[in-house]
Amino acid sequence: MKLVVVSAGLSVPSSTRLLADRLAAAVDRRTPVDVQVVELRDLAVEIAHNFTNGFAGKALSAAQEAVAGADGLIVVTPVFSASYSGLFKSFFDVLDKDALTGKPVLVAATGGTGRHSLVLEHALRPLFAYLRAVVMPTGVYAASEDWGAAGLAERIERAAEELSSALARAPRRAEASVVPFAERLAALRP
Repeated sequence: MKLVVVSAGLSVPSSTRLLADRLAAAVDRRTPVDVQVVELRDLAVEIAHNFTNGFAGKALSAAQEAVAGADGLIVVTPVFSASYSGLFKSFFDVLDKDALTGKPVLVAATGGTGRHSLVLEHALRPLFAYLRAVVMPTGVYAASEDWGAAGLAERIERAAEELSSALARAPRRAEASVVPFAERLAALRP
């Protein structure tokens, strides 16, 4: 089972990536998954070029394919001006419009203060509902004061349990098999 983690953290190290890694590890403890991380800061230039020329570069194309082929997603963004980052939104703007249809998604965010925690409900949940993803009931927000404090670990575990359950119930995506045209043509002959 393939789990793709989309992290929009900009710094190294990044609290956004730290939260993403903790969520992925919690899911993997319940349901063994093949985890692939997409770091959006590494794709920023290709995302901008995609908007201006309509073509995805090699790295962006690989990230788009990974997201489209995933069984589930964990998406984590820092909060800027009370919403998700522009880079985060831009990445989801350049995905195929049907890439997330029916896909289980765990939403999470990081910020400097707990006052931005409603970003999960007012920005992330509507975005992924619009993209026709299945958003997990528990989103995880981590403010600066949450790291090492009571409560964050429990929220991570609850959200991971929900995503693990959704992954277990989701139909398995069939691996695409390529049949050469000559074989397909030969199969049509009597």
